Amino acid sequence: MAYTGRFRNLSDTMFRLKPPVDIMVPQGEGVNLKRSLSIWQLAAIGIACTVGTGIFVTFSQVVPAAGPGVLVSFVLAGVTAGLTALCYAEVSSKIPLAGSSYSYTYASLGEIAAYLVGWCLLLEYSVSTAAVASGWSGYLNQLLSDLRLVNLPGWMSHAPTPGQGFGVNAPAVLLVVLCALLLIKGTSESARTNAVMTAIKLAVLLFFAAVAFCGFHASNMHPFAPHGIGGIGTAAGMVFFSYIGMDAVSTAAEEVENPRKALPKALILALVVVTGIYLLVALAAIGARRASQFDPNENAPLAVILQEVTGWTWTSVLLSAAAVISIFSVTLVTLYGQTRVLHSMSGDGLVPKIFSNLNEKTRTPVGGTIIVAVFVSVLTGLVPLDILADFVSLGTLVAFSVVSATVIILRRRRQGDARSFQVPFYPVLPILSILACLYLMYTLADSEHGWLTYSMFGLWMAIAIVVYFAYARHHAVLAERESAAPTSIP
Repeated sequence: MAYTGRFRNLSDTMFRLKPPVDIMVPQGEGVNLKRSLSIWQLAAIGIACTVGTGIFVTFSQVVPAAGPGVLVSFVLAGVTAGLTALCYAEVSSKIPLAGSSYSYTYASLGEIAAYLVGWCLLLEYSVSTAAVASGWSGYLNQLLSDLRLVNLPGWMSHAPTPGQGFGVNAPAVLLVVLCALLLIKGTSESARTNAVMTAIKLAVLLFFAAVAFCGFHASNMHPFAPHGIGGIGTAAGMVFFSYIGMDAVSTAAEEVENPRKALPKALILALVVVTGIYLLVALAAIGARRASQFDPNENAPLAVILQEVTGWTWTSVLLSAAAVISIFSVTLVTLYGQTRVLHSMSGDGLVPKIFSNLNEKTRTPVGGTIIVAVFVSVLTGLVPLDILADFVSLGTLVAFSVVSATVIILRRRRQGDARSFQVPFYPVLPILSILACLYLMYTLADSEHGWLTYSMFGLWMAIAIVVYFAYARHHAVLAERESAAPTSIP
């Protein structure tokens, strides 16, 4: 009987839900996050985070996998992200908290599930930041080379790889440090900087498409799918990591004006812009260059394509400069997203309080930002880009599928709650979103690093479970409330 009681108590702890009052009044100590973001700044966060490495860097890795069929890969990834974005829009309008899918899961599936999703997000954001910064380093090297300013030695411009000995991606580490300093200064300053960078990025990508279409050859579209449906699916899974921007929008819930209305609008606006840009740029690039000419080891594929089409170096310089600006903004947003997830988890007591302590002047989590920057810098400097990308895709897909499931659960459990947006064709659309995420997760197993990706992901989740039982469940705010509550005497 005693054993049964302990088991029931453990079960109640693992599946306790965040109460409605905590959804409306975020937990945490000290001053609150400052509400300073508009709908357009929020949408710019999603666009900046999504339009980046997926098109600037990993494009040269996914084309060999799918051929011209990579266009379908982008559509497949975009449709999956679109289905999930609608789910995010409903849940975020109902639970306007920072922490994105972590907070949504805490209110629907319970504490242990939320904690594991939180760890998925930490993996997703930290590895995404490292991957994006690694790609930034490649374009920076290309830009410096085109301008004939300096050629960085190999050992300080790439992570260590087999056969090449020691190396550290110093420019990528520098980028993480600069973004951390900007975030420490303040959210509104970071948002304004990000909005300017996003506008520049979109303008240059439109310029790329216009120039590349001048070299368009229909023959480059054949054969359309040299590796069949499997290759298209694998490429879709590989590029999906760039859609982390959809989650990044919802991490800003506590810093946006009127979040119930702003979040759904910003999510949908960001998705429409992103998908349109991806398809336009991908079609122009594939039409201007045969799929067989794309090299997975190429650092700056779009810049090289412009130079091939025009024969002018200045076009490559322009594109490389835009990529340097663009990927800076992506790194800024992914680093921002990770600090806000940790801030939310810390406010709930599931990670140490340093991550939720805010500076009274800037109202930003300075200590948490510094810790995150140090951790990401190590990943950025020492882990190769191709291994990083698949990790992010897997973590993103897990988080997205949980959010889609949350829509169904909250509709059943809390039917009377107010929401400013509802997913159409319920419950078909959330179910399709879950199935699409599961399919892309399956395709990742067929990628070059599929076995390693899943093995490391399993190890990461195992560590999360150990930390939860050793620390988090005892320090949770809900646990402290239960211990402080008076017990009834039978």
